[in-house]
This record gives sequence, structure tokens and C-alpha cells, in this order.
Amino acid sequence: MPGLTAYVGFHEICAPQPGESVFVSAASGAVGQLVGQFAKLAGCGPVVGSAGSAEKVDLLTARFGFDAAFNYKEEGADLSAALARRFPEGIDIYFENVGGAMLDAALRNMRVHGRVAVCGLISQYNKADGEKDAVRSLDAVVTKRLRVQGFIEPDHKHLYPQYEAWVMPYIRDGTIKYVESVAEGLESAPAALIGLFHGRNVGKQLVRVAHEDAE
Repeated sequence: MPGLTAYVGFHEICAPQPGESVFVSAASGAVGQLVGQFAKLAGCGPVVGSAGSAEKVDLLTARFGFDAAFNYKEEGADLSAALARRFPEGIDIYFENVGGAMLDAALRNMRVHGRVAVCGLISQYNKADGEKDAVRSLDAVVTKRLRVQGFIEPDHKHLYPQYEAWVMPYIRDGTIKYVESVAEGLESAPAALIGLFHGRNVGKQLVRVAHEDAE
């Protein structure tokens, strides 16, 4: 599912062109790490990701080939300024996984006719309706003529054969890389689930209930 999600959001919704700038939030997650690699394969740049730890930031540049990455927790309250430093000419494509203040900052830094693929809003899921963060820069959607589109993977199952034919050669030759977090034992499932909402995982969070060689 993460692979098709990344493919649909980036290639079908964002319609990238070579040389366009790309920002991916929650970029070390199962979807984000693939979006960054797809962007590089498409000739985009700079490709920049945000994550929540130094370890994840290093992973984005050293393993997944992002041009740059930053720890949003170290940027203080002004995420817009953090993005402006990394995208002095603005953002063409924003792959949205976080919501809230990150979405607000990204909208302020989009270029005219930019595209935003809304894949997730992880920062908002555990907040009650009255506690959700306001997005105060929606005027940018009009003034910058942005395309903002939400999507879910089940609507695009028909594209799986197309995606598989495109991605498998890159997986076989090692061009596309991925990292997973594996928790051992069914008893670890609750903690693994909670960890998703605290950014403890890198890539897809899996729970291994048994080893294949176990009797």
C-alpha cells in the first residue's frame, strides 16, 4: 500500500516535471521515503524532507538520496522561515503527511501553480475537533492558483499493475531503497501502534508474530 500511495500522490496528482522543487513532510515514513526517491528519479530538485530526529534526517540524505532534510523540532515555531531558507524560490510540489502548522507553512512557501497532494494529517488525528490546528494560509490557494487534492489509495487500485511494472526494475537493481520498523511478537502490537502517533517508527511499522522457521 505505501508504494502505490506514493506513486499515485506524486505521479498522478502532482504530475512532476524535471527541475521542480519538492517538499515531503514526515519524509522518513513508509510513504515519504518513497516519494523522495520517486522525485529524484523524475529529475526534480531540490528534494527536501522533514523528520523528527537527527537519525531520521541523516537517513533521508544518506540512504534515500534527498538533497536536504531538517528536523522540524529544531526549527522552533517559525516553520515558514525554515522552508523559505531551503526553498528560496518556492515549492512546486508539496507531499503532505502532517497537517497543522506544517501545512500552513508550506502553503505560504508554494510557488504559483504549485501542487499539494494531501496524503495524511498525522499531527491532527488524535485531537478533538475543537483542538485541531487552524490553517491560516488558505488564501494562498487562491492567490497562487494552487491545486490541493486529498486522496486515498483504495480509489486507485486499478493503477497497481502500472505501478508494479514501473517500480520493480528499480527495486531489483537496488535503486529504490526502503527501511522498515519491526516489532517482535503480537504483544508488542499496542506499543507499536501508539508509536506511530509519536514518530517512533522509521518506514512501515510491522509486527512480526512468528518466524517462518518456527515450529
